[in-house]
Amino acid sequence: MSTPRICGVESCEELEMLRSHVLSLEQERKRQTEVRRESAQLGNALRERSKELHCIYAVAELIERHEDSLDKILQGIVELLPGSWQYPEIACARILFKGRSYQTTNFKASRWKQEARISAAGQQLGTVEVAYLKKQPTLDEGPFLCEERSLLNALSVRIVKTAEKIATKQQLQTERQSLHDANAALHGALVRIQQEKKMIGNSIQANIDKIVLPILFALKSGLDAKQSTYATLLEKNLTSIVEPFVGRSQASLSSLSPVELLICNMIKHGLPTKEIAEIRGISPDTVNRHREHIRSKLGLTNSKSNLVTYLNNLPLE
Repeated sequence: MSTPRICGVESCEELEMLRSHVLSLEQERKRQTEVRRESAQLGNALRERSKELHCIYAVAELIERHEDSLDKILQGIVELLPGSWQYPEIACARILFKGRSYQTTNFKASRWKQEARISAAGQQLGTVEVAYLKKQPTLDEGPFLCEERSLLNALSVRIVKTAEKIATKQQLQTERQSLHDANAALHGALVRIQQEKKMIGNSIQANIDKIVLPILFALKSGLDAKQSTYATLLEKNLTSIVEPFVGRSQASLSSLSPVELLICNMIKHGLPTKEIAEIRGISPDTVNRHREHIRSKLGLTNSKSNLVTYLNNLPLE
């Protein structure tokens, strides 16, 4: 009679052990399910953060590559946006900036959209938005994540800074070009003024050479020492008057007498002292004195400059 009772007790103990084991297995299964769920969520979050980081780096590269074209930058950002959101296959994007629109080819107005204002100095310049073409499960902000909101806000700030940088650069280029044009115009005006000044000087010099100097030279031959001094002073003053117009070197020719100018012309064409003396019917010593006077009047007395070379660089007409 006692044996059946003992077996019943053992069966109950085994049943309790089985129940306890099943409960442990169920708890382990739930724990593993939770781990897999958390792991999937973490993996998904990591993928989303990776897409956002890729978007930020791609935008930076885009701005560097098209640093002078805001249109290309904004259109490039629009093309990058859908792939950075959670459901890229049904996402579209658009940027409105200062009255211009940049959008993906599949863009359509949608009730499921995430939008950020583009503002500067308290003034709204436009918007940047990402939209889904189909309804999706509700998350942090409709079907969108809070991290996606942060990315959208960051991009709106980046757009403003990029637009300001490009506008400043273009303004500097415009001002630089205006300054260059003004300098070129000023240079042209100065060149014309110098040319006109030289023409006036040459005209004055020609009149002095043709009219005044021959008369002055003729007068000097019949003047006493005091009068000759005044005549020389007058000649030097005439040179000073013409000098600012035609330059010191050319003006210095006006101080030469007609005889010296003639000898200069012979020297310029390579005639030696002896031949000049024979042509002029004077002694070689007289020619040498003329050469010394010429060098003195041209400021070459203490210079090693060759008189022939110097004269060939000056008009003697």
